Amino acid sequence: MAKYNDLDMKNWRDYSDIYTDSLWMIDKRDNSGAHSGSYHGNFIPQIPHQLFSRYTKKGDWILDPFMGSGTSLIEAQRMGRNSIGIELQEQVLNEALERINSEHSDKCVTNAFVGDSRMVDITKIISSSGIDKVQFVIMHPPYWDILKFSDNPNDLSNAETLEDFLDSFGQIIDNMTQVLENNRYCAVVIGDKYANSQIVPLGFHCMNLFLERGFILKAILIKNFEETKGKSNQHGIWRYRALASDFYIFKHEYIFVFKKCVKKKRKS
Repeated sequence: MAKYNDLDMKNWRDYSDIYTDSLWMIDKRDNSGAHSGSYHGNFIPQIPHQLFSRYTKKGDWILDPFMGSGTSLIEAQRMGRNSIGIELQEQVLNEALERINSEHSDKCVTNAFVGDSRMVDITKIISSSGIDKVQFVIMHPPYWDILKFSDNPNDLSNAETLEDFLDSFGQIIDNMTQVLENNRYCAVVIGDKYANSQIVPLGFHCMNLFLERGFILKAILIKNFEETKGKSNQHGIWRYRALASDFYIFKHEYIFVFKKCVKKKRKS
């Protein structure tokens, strides 16, 4: 089988910084250089760093259909990986490009496009970079309507129902993973939500969308988080509410890792 990372297993003891456990306890976000924590929907750079270390090689191509502030593209650039980002909002993309270009590297290619990841011509986009496949897809979609990212009706955070959200996300999976090289990997960072006095297991709904499409589930990783901007400085209030009611405060999100394995048809 072709090697999918740059790890030299003769020196495996040297990789103490690479996680192999399913519980990721990360105390502080990496805000170095171009990594900015100001965008309300960004995720911490350590997540793509770990995933790219395990599942990609230098020179590989990474696709991010929810580019946002450009976290995964910045990290890919730092690690010598080529990357393509797609972002629904042009202003968000332009701001991200300023950060990305502040750490410009001649050793790799970083391209970004405005578009709706459900229906954008992804084959045309990647062919403009001189490739026909990517080696890794990383997705960090909105956690449905927990945070509103725009007024655009095509924004997943504006989906009216859970079914609408999952239908749109399923379209994105189909569109984006068609250009994922066979036997390579895709990761989704997603959390659950609480509504109408019950948990909506958004993470597992999204996981099932991949399983229904024949992807192999390789990992369910749990990452901690201590405080979101929406709950900033409100720890006491939320603890009171939890004690006074029948729920627990979310302190985790999921990272699902899938492998694309398309079985070759036998010749008749």
